Amino acid sequence: MATDFQVTIDCADPHGLADWWAEALGWQVEPQDEAFIRRMVEAGQATEADTIVHRGVLKWRIGEAITSPDPGRPRVLFQLVSEAKTVKNRLHLDVHVGAERREAEVARLAAMGATELWRAAQGPFEWATMADPEGNEFCVA
Repeated sequence: MATDFQVTIDCADPHGLADWWAEALGWQVEPQDEAFIRRMVEAGQATEADTIVHRGVLKWRIGEAITSPDPGRPRVLFQLVSEAKTVKNRLHLDVHVGAERREAEVARLAAMGATELWRAAQGPFEWATMADPEGNEFCVA
């Protein structure tokens, strides 16, 4: 039985979106081993086309991950895909900040490039549905 998992988000710019979500959540972009990447290219096990320089650091082109400073939280991987997002997500992240911080958090994320899509409530629970810079929906509750 699986006891651990990561959440993978398809996107056009995995490095930029990982940077955005790391800032949004207060998490860290997971370091990639630049020396290992160079050795793989030099050994012919990867090509320069498999890499990208992002913020001055050599990385794998296909993806970037973020991790929480708190142990036990799932890793989030942003994975390069060629097709654009065309429909509503079937899976989304809920960012829980509490009712007292929700409006400030919605405003902060909007200032960072998120778009507020709609508001909803069920019983005592309220949330704002937003989209990240690539259009992936998430909720702030």
